[in-house]
Amino acid sequence: MPLTPDDEIHTRDELVAFVRDLHQDYLRRGQDWDNHTLDRFLEALAAWIADSDGWHRNFGKDLPANGDWTFIARALSAATVYE
Repeated sequence: MPLTPDDEIHTRDELVAFVRDLHQDYLRRGQDWDNHTLDRFLEALAAWIADSDGWHRNFGKDLPANGDWTFIARALSAATVYE
């Protein structure tokens, strides 16, 4: 479930719901995703983060100056072992 340029996630609960919806979308139609394997997904994630200033610029948005990059990194890392 891709976010549109006007969508916003404001709370942890909204982020949890989004990730769960993304997971359900993968279970339903993951074979249709361009990046349907973990290695391709993670590579695309890194590439998008690196290029995200361009995405924001293209849609007239500001890259969040105070984005919590550590929180996102911790979440991704914890998901490798969390049950």
